[in-house]
Amino acid sequence: MRAYYFDNEPTDQRLPHDCDPSRPVDVETLGKIGVLYWKVPVEDYQSEIDAIAAKRDYKNRDTINVTKEGLGDLYEAKIKSFFEEHMHEDEEIRYILSGSGYFD
Repeated sequence: MRAYYFDNEPTDQRLPHDCDPSRPVDVETLGKIGVLYWKVPVEDYQSEIDAIAAKRDYKNRDTINVTKEGLGDLYEAKIKSFFEEHMHEDEEIRYILSGSGYFD
């Protein structure tokens, strides 16, 4: 995991949007604003995710395959929706099984 300040440029949402020069943010700083971080290995990930979800009292979960193959015609719209500012009522776990992504 690499955290940094967002550059706020209206370019392709699939780009990193890191400032130039980069302005990194450490895990301690993220924790102070309520962002939690765990490093969960891919092997036996389900039991560790289940334990985190139970400890945090998470009620809902889903799995999504964010690829053109996985989403078909919805792919471009879904990618854009991730880039648009939005809030969630409940905490969420973002666990990447393969590939990579940028979250702000």
